[in-house]
Amino acid sequence: MGRGKIEIKRIENTTNRQVTFCKRRNGLLKKAYELSILCDAEVALIVFSTRGRLYEYSNNNIKSTIERYKKASADSSGTTSITEANTQYYQHESMKLRQQIQILQNGNRHLMGEALSSLSVKELKQLENRLERGITRIRSKKHELLFAEIEYKQKREVELQNENIYLRTKIAETEHAQQANMLQAPEFKANMLQPPEFNTLPTFDSRNYFQLNMLGTTPQFSHQDQTALHLG
Repeated sequence: MGRGKIEIKRIENTTNRQVTFCKRRNGLLKKAYELSILCDAEVALIVFSTRGRLYEYSNNNIKSTIERYKKASADSSGTTSITEANTQYYQHESMKLRQQIQILQNGNRHLMGEALSSLSVKELKQLENRLERGITRIRSKKHELLFAEIEYKQKREVELQNENIYLRTKIAETEHAQQANMLQAPEFKANMLQPPEFNTLPTFDSRNYFQLNMLGTTPQFSHQDQTALHLG
């Protein structure tokens, strides 16, 4: 079922009137906010309750909005038109923005050590204090970054040492496993069971020897050679 229409008239019950005021006031402020955001409009809202309490909303300086309203409403008395009032307002705003930009530019020049001739001794002292505070913050940040970098390098060195120890341990385990496999191999066991003299005998090569009958005749020894042999 839809909500029934409410008759627009003063609510006689004080409690109901106060509750309705709070609800409608919040809704009105919300609508004013949405209108200023969605439509990029300059909105100023002023509400006084029956008890004299003030509720207001403005997406800009409310006094500036009221002044703009006064200039715009002055068209009825023939002073200025709405277009002229808006033109004057925007000219005034642009002048303020240009002044702020000029102040910021001068401040940057002063920080760079330029255009200092127009400053008084007091202003130069204030500028010096600002620069010293800025240098202090910069050095503090620099030291923090250096300490962080040193801590990172130390941590990385520890990690590399741990990795090196781990790799050395794995290599030693691999070599130990290879030696254990060699000891368990059948060929190695067979060689270990043979006597040492069989393992140390030189290999016979027929090319290093020749038979006497290959010379064709039996060698003859003289008497002198035989005597030498007997004496030997």
